Amino acid sequence: MAWIMLVVAGVLEVVWAYSMKQSEGFTRLLPSVVTIVMMIASFVLLSVSMRSIPLGTAYTVWTGIGAIGAFIVGIAVLGEQVNATRILAAVLIVCGLVLMKLSAD
Repeated sequence: MAWIMLVVAGVLEVVWAYSMKQSEGFTRLLPSVVTIVMMIASFVLLSVSMRSIPLGTAYTVWTGIGAIGAFIVGIAVLGEQVNATRILAAVLIVCGLVLMKLSAD
């Protein structure tokens, strides 16, 4: 159950990162509210998952999901650039996440 909560926390991190971008520096109300609510929910789920997942593993997986998710949203939704170096960096992050998960078992 802790791993499910951790993955959901990571997905919520992607949501708040995207909504923060849409808030235009917290000048737009709805995206700003979504950002804050999703941040709180993400932090709560992260903290609950840390009851049984080691700190280093939980935090690395949480930030990794957020980083990869934001990378994908940036490309798919915001039209950010795609190049071999950025894709390689994303693949390396995913490899690190897999290794962290494997080391926690």
